[in-house]
Amino acid sequence: MNRCLVRGVVAAACLLALTERCPAPIIYRPGEGWTYESVGGDNGKWMRKRAKDQLQVAQEAFDHQDYSVARKAASRVVKTWPLSDYAGNAQYLLGRVYEARKMDERAFKEYQKALTKYPKVANYDEIIQRQFGIAGRFLEGQWFKLWGYIPFFPSMDKTATLLEQIVKNGPYSEIGPKAQMNIGAAREKQDNYPLAVKAYQKAADRYYDRPAVASDALYKTGMAWDKQAKKAEYDQSIARSSIESFQDLAVLYPTDPRLPETVKIISSLRTEQARGAFETARYYEHHRQYLGALVYYSEVLNKDRTSVYATEAKERIDKLKPKADKQRVALQKFEEKVRERTKSAATNLPPVRVPKP
Repeated sequence: MNRCLVRGVVAAACLLALTERCPAPIIYRPGEGWTYESVGGDNGKWMRKRAKDQLQVAQEAFDHQDYSVARKAASRVVKTWPLSDYAGNAQYLLGRVYEARKMDERAFKEYQKALTKYPKVANYDEIIQRQFGIAGRFLEGQWFKLWGYIPFFPSMDKTATLLEQIVKNGPYSEIGPKAQMNIGAAREKQDNYPLAVKAYQKAADRYYDRPAVASDALYKTGMAWDKQAKKAEYDQSIARSSIESFQDLAVLYPTDPRLPETVKIISSLRTEQARGAFETARYYEHHRQYLGALVYYSEVLNKDRTSVYATEAKERIDKLKPKADKQRVALQKFEEKVRERTKSAATNLPPVRVPKP
């Protein structure tokens, strides 16, 4: 048994020794891990002893579109000389390699490593710009890839996450406001208007000192609320929120060229509010709650006297007033009886006996 074990150990040792010398497709190097090198290829000729020289190999390979060597050489700089002056550029180059190979999600992650590990990297703004370009492609509908290779599905949730990371990287950079606005756009593509509004409002608050951004954020906030209002049956507070956003735009930016459009939208929203009040009034009338019906029919007139619902609301008010008056009288009598019963119960209580001292 021991002899067999010894033979096995010796055979394994010989195999490992041969592996380090023979041109195998997969090579293991201490401190670097496993790398693939084709038989008859460079077999390590891309390796250099200094970080500067290794980065130069990576850059030259990238320029010649030899992305395999560029990736290995740049990765070696990052792993072998992580504290050198060249590590940040090498990490950035890894992102470029994956982006060139159409592996955008992996490229975004490599760029993020460059920003996180090497925040003083010279081309910080360029890296954010490249991340923004990647997120923009996903926003336009590019599919995310399963395991980095298989196109799987588009995802506005993942796109919004990428954009949120860009905002964190440079909230007040040139790209920051654009990324924040695009978060709202991604949520709108999901028909998730509350989250879209949240993103636009954040842009309006954070970039209030940038009129172009803040005015656009207010406008898109109102538009997102408008889209949500068209989906809401009885929640007319949504229409009110849209109107308020457009009114804020008019007050803060009175020369905005979109104001005539917002006036038309506000008119449409008021009609929508009138419709909501009309539907609610009909609900109360159907259940013979005439007092409540009168309140909401009156609300129709308050919201929009020129709407198609106003004429019928007036007719219903005139017809329901006698019935509502009877209900009001009956309700008053009922409340009076309740008060009398309460008062009677209070006066008919047995006398309280005070103990003698």
